[in-house]
Amino acid sequence: MTQTTALPAHSDSAPARKSAGHVIVDSLVAHGVERTYVVPGESYLDVLDGLHDSVIDTVVCRHEGGAAYMAEADGKMTPVPGVAMVTRGPGAANAHVGLHTAWQDSTPMVLFVGLIPFEHRDREAFQEFDPHAWFDSGAKRVMVLDHAERASEIVAEAFFAASSGRPGPVVVGLPEDIIKHEIDATLHPPIPVATGGMTVNDWKALRDALSAAEKPLFVTGGNDWTTAGAEGLTRWLEEHHLPAAAEWRTEGTVPFDSDSYVGPIGYGRPKPTHDLLEETDLLVFVGTVPGDVITNGFLVRQDWAKKNFLVTIDPSLRGRSGPVSYQIVAKPDVFVRDLVRIDLPVKDGWKEWTARLRAQQVAFSTPTATVGDGPARMDTMMAELVKGLPADAMVTFGAGEHTNWAHRYFPTRGYASMISARNGSMGYSVPSAVAASLRYPGRRVVTIAGDGEFLMNGQELATAAQYGATPLVIVMDNQEYGTIRTHQERDYPHRVSGTQLANPDFALMAASFGGFGVRVENDAEIPAALEAARKAIDEQGRFALIHLIVEQRTKAY
Repeated sequence: MTQTTALPAHSDSAPARKSAGHVIVDSLVAHGVERTYVVPGESYLDVLDGLHDSVIDTVVCRHEGGAAYMAEADGKMTPVPGVAMVTRGPGAANAHVGLHTAWQDSTPMVLFVGLIPFEHRDREAFQEFDPHAWFDSGAKRVMVLDHAERASEIVAEAFFAASSGRPGPVVVGLPEDIIKHEIDATLHPPIPVATGGMTVNDWKALRDALSAAEKPLFVTGGNDWTTAGAEGLTRWLEEHHLPAAAEWRTEGTVPFDSDSYVGPIGYGRPKPTHDLLEETDLLVFVGTVPGDVITNGFLVRQDWAKKNFLVTIDPSLRGRSGPVSYQIVAKPDVFVRDLVRIDLPVKDGWKEWTARLRAQQVAFSTPTATVGDGPARMDTMMAELVKGLPADAMVTFGAGEHTNWAHRYFPTRGYASMISARNGSMGYSVPSAVAASLRYPGRRVVTIAGDGEFLMNGQELATAAQYGATPLVIVMDNQEYGTIRTHQERDYPHRVSGTQLANPDFALMAASFGGFGVRVENDAEIPAALEAARKAIDEQGRFALIHLIVEQRTKAY
């Protein structure tokens, strides 16, 4: 349910009047928005003016892509859609990457875009573009405020659209002349979002399927959970000795150290986790569906004789691949509320099934590397990092081979302790870490970045310094776009082309932004670097960056 604040009490006196831009800000407050990520533009100055005296924190970012990523990450961490604000034309184009992430990751997000004046429309005015033509295929809704008096209503509609059904991004266009019009300041109330739930037939069907199953498996995913829902599912699974895997880049819903957690399913998954999709006789997907990544390109779990129960609030099952035995239309928390009423006797074989899968996951995810004397290694970095992490540590990352270490070793112990881009979007690591650190000050937020990915939005370290965000940024520098190089070597062996990089000193870059930076080239330097980074964060209140120089694969041109 969308969080709300109290609306003004009814009065017989004439309603107050404000500009539409100020009413938009008041409506954001009424919807529970605490923070907005912006790159300013003259096209929406009246909204910026409304933010001046608002309780909403305005975070000024250095690039629209960074702002959009931060808002998208925020939407993964709270029940309120993340909010970004950018200007027309080039600004909107730069923000598009965050919209694609929100679309494929099913993240509730609202992007406000300042537009040219209404009277200049369709004349190719400076920075003009058509929001519907640009965004209709990648947003749940695109709305333009052509009538100032509808300002609060459009905010309510945008937040409802972003949160209802399968969550996703919504774009709201704000013509710069329209938002200056003075209107009745009465606010449109937030629109309740349906959460679904199990019917009696749903409940019985799931109970019967579980009772008949010899090797059942739950798969959690999506961003529509709460801490209470995740904890409730974990308790029920552990009581019944049932296993749960995590959708790619959504680890932590069932904690890393739970006896029921058996690993992630996605790119880079361990082979046992991949194989069990075919081995299990009942799959229960909660909050997600078996899509491209889970099914390894629509190849795994395609036999329609297999039993798949899909629990999602999206009745369209968009993105689903493979058999559907039963659909339960419900958000995860509501499903868990009803699930825990199913009290099944623990079936013979369930304990052994879960224990076997759990043992494989523990062996796979336990770091074994020790500090050596040679070049720095990412295995050593992760082994040393996890030793000193607090229980509520969070990890964020974008895309690339460097993320495999976080998937495998980072101890995600609750929802949401892993914030990532399931659409494989590079450049997400630093902005998401800034958003996470601002959302949860005092928590240890770690981001794992590759050298290619880091420079796509590394400038947002300036935003971190400006607003007191304190993430630990680990940049794995192998002087190449590693994932693409891997594919290249497979398809075009010994013909390296377009994947090699020459990098600056990222530690000096971090220091220039006001943070702590250290360059590590030898394995033996890793423990001291981590300790120095920890002190910079905990004792000096600065973000920290470790520039880890790892060995590059042999160049073969």
